[in-house]
Amino acid sequence: MTFKEKVAELVNIALEERPSLFLIDLSISDSNKISVILDGDNGVNLQDCIDVSRAVEHNLDREEQDFSLEVASAGATSPLKNIRQYRKNLGRTLKVKTAHEEIEAKLTDANDEHIVLEWKAREPKKVGKGKETVEKKAEIPYGDIKEAVVVIKF
Repeated sequence: MTFKEKVAELVNIALEERPSLFLIDLSISDSNKISVILDGDNGVNLQDCIDVSRAVEHNLDREEQDFSLEVASAGATSPLKNIRQYRKNLGRTLKVKTAHEEIEAKLTDANDEHIVLEWKAREPKKVGKGKETVEKKAEIPYGDIKEAVVVIKF
């Protein structure tokens, strides 16, 4: 078993013990810098990061292979990568980029195939001058999403 395979297995074991957490990214550089990015259905706290870090670090031998380990939560402004992240953010405003457009709208549904966004837009009236507010809705398959970020409002 290679070093990378062993690290991946240890991370998966640690996450199996914490079903509310899930892996966003695992990377290991040529200099054996291990970077683990986590997210959770209820967020990720410091203790979660410590527990995963210890589960990995205590099962690797520094005498055998020197490494550095960093375990962090996905940042509030980092792009969504996992279907569970979309489900966790239902009801929040997302900025979604596709190949053809960029939409900032409320995430109303997220299933295994696509997300549903809803927003209001001002469009020219069909009859007469001026504009009217219309309700818009879009179903976007995950494969069409180039980037999706939660919009943080204060």
